[in-house]
Amino acid sequence: MHTYDLSGGKLCDTLPAALRADILSGALAPGERLPSKRRLAEHHGISINTVQNAYEQLIAEGYIVAKERRGYFVSDLPPAPLRAAPPTPPPAPPTPITPSIELDLVANATDGSRFPFSLWATLMRRTLADEGERLLAPVPAAGAIALREAIADYLREGRGMSVTADQIVIGAGTEYLYHLLLQLLGRQRRYGLEDPGYSKIARIYHLNGVDFAPVTVGEEGVSSHELTDLGVEVLHISPNHHFPTGIVTPAPRRRALLQWMSEGDRYIIEDDYDSEFRFTGRPIPPLFQMDEVGRVIYINTFSKTIAPSMRISYMVLPLDLLPLYRQRLGFYACPVPAFEQYTLARFLREGHFDRHLHRMRTFYRARRNGVIGVLEDSPFARWITVKEADAGLHFLVQIHTTRTDRELRDLFEKVGIRVAFLGDYRIGQDQNAPDTHTLVLNYSGLDPAQLQAGIQRLWESCKKQNKI
Repeated sequence: MHTYDLSGGKLCDTLPAALRADILSGALAPGERLPSKRRLAEHHGISINTVQNAYEQLIAEGYIVAKERRGYFVSDLPPAPLRAAPPTPPPAPPTPITPSIELDLVANATDGSRFPFSLWATLMRRTLADEGERLLAPVPAAGAIALREAIADYLREGRGMSVTADQIVIGAGTEYLYHLLLQLLGRQRRYGLEDPGYSKIARIYHLNGVDFAPVTVGEEGVSSHELTDLGVEVLHISPNHHFPTGIVTPAPRRRALLQWMSEGDRYIIEDDYDSEFRFTGRPIPPLFQMDEVGRVIYINTFSKTIAPSMRISYMVLPLDLLPLYRQRLGFYACPVPAFEQYTLARFLREGHFDRHLHRMRTFYRARRNGVIGVLEDSPFARWITVKEADAGLHFLVQIHTTRTDRELRDLFEKVGIRVAFLGDYRIGQDQNAPDTHTLVLNYSGLDPAQLQAGIQRLWESCKKQNKI
């Protein structure tokens, strides 16, 4: 009889593991009879129940079988496949030496210190107390009805969009909604993406095997004539505040895009990213509001207006798409926890979101003015022009120079400043595209004092190298 080492863990785990190892190694051959429960228990000084539980576990896993009045026998297992020797890993490439970043002009993180944490905590406690078992119940695929109704009310009052809760689908971030739309509209279509544009969208489309075409963003946005020439069937666009150029598509161009959409089985995905932060006048009315055909799909997120960790986004589907959505995608489980949805619904319904958004507009307007003031008072003021600074949480800084973008990037990185140029956001792979000499400056998480210190380091560095 085998003697097993049963130390180092619970008997309910160590005994089955020891028997299993002997069976897999061949120490216990197929068909071999195992000791009776009493004999094995007496041999190891353990209870019969422990042996009984171990045998039952191995029976459930298929390693042994019980034969009435005969005992327990090792199952006839097929031989395990031979494990190939692991390949020799290639030598690791040398770690690139990158300068430490002290000032990041690319990251678009929001300022978390402005979030009303105490209020949010109060709403969470109230949600726990009031919703009770509803928080444990399954949430509809499109999201909790309470949140969808609150969003519909907000869109009606704040954006002039006449929509119902049934048209709204909640998702864990806009990336999730992009995946849903590709499944809803079909991957066989040809999609159009703004160029330059948000590179993550292009990566998602590429990984989904979707045929997409870069569509040039001109001074007035996307041209409907180019869409026709490229054979685009679905246009993904941000007409209210384009990233990264900041362009707002004017009314004539919007009407042309809607006319293009109406001339075939075409759709427009309107991505309304960060358009709430408009500092002159009211927010631009969405393209969805102008659509009389019913083929504009509206997408927005709370990651900018509340916090990046608030992975709650939503889309508004045209009424004609609802039956197809329910048929194709209605089986999906909503990925956003019910607790967060009900809490956000209160935040919206009780007016806290509107007040928070007003405070954040005021804060970001002051921050934007502070950042622009630093640039205008800097030693480089005569070599730069700030463009498109009336909306969104970024703007462009054109640098009047004959130096290449690569040379400019090197100058910034040597003093610990991370930058991105307009050309970095090209979707098309045009290797001969001219340098833009234009920085895309995200200021939402930028302290003007840090910017001033970084500019001073850059100025001193340029003087030392005689590169002004």
